[in-house]
Amino acid sequence: MFDKFKKEEEGEMTEERTVDEHANMKSRGISSNETVGEIGIVELMDKRAKLEEAIDYVGLMIKNLKDKRTVLEKDIEEESVDIKNLKEKLEKVSQYIEEENRGIKELAHKRQQVENEADEVGSLINSLRDRLSGIDRIIDNEGNRVKKIKESRDSL
Repeated sequence: MFDKFKKEEEGEMTEERTVDEHANMKSRGISSNETVGEIGIVELMDKRAKLEEAIDYVGLMIKNLKDKRTVLEKDIEEESVDIKNLKEKLEKVSQYIEEENRGIKELAHKRQQVENEADEVGSLINSLRDRLSGIDRIIDNEGNRVKKIKESRDSL
């Protein structure tokens, strides 16, 4: 990019002057050949022009870099906000999972209590069934005795 700012080869000398430069030099009594040969003002002016162009170019590069940095800063800030939002959502999900785990533990405890009560009820039912079976045997035995008594009365 800076190739256009390089010096021209010393063997060749190009002389590009504006009409104003010629007029300015003539008004001071300086000829074109004297300037080139003795003072080198044209070369100096060319160098200055090239340096000004280079400075303008560098300034443009700096502006572009600043613009890029500004865009990057904006992008980073947006990403930061997005990440903070995601983090908040994840924290809420984590809280929900913890609540659900507590709820599941409570349900498991309640189910265990119900199972224990069901086992107690089953034991009571078995106990009552055994007692009813005992009563049924007693009634059957008493019924058989009554029958025997009736039969013995009938046979007399």
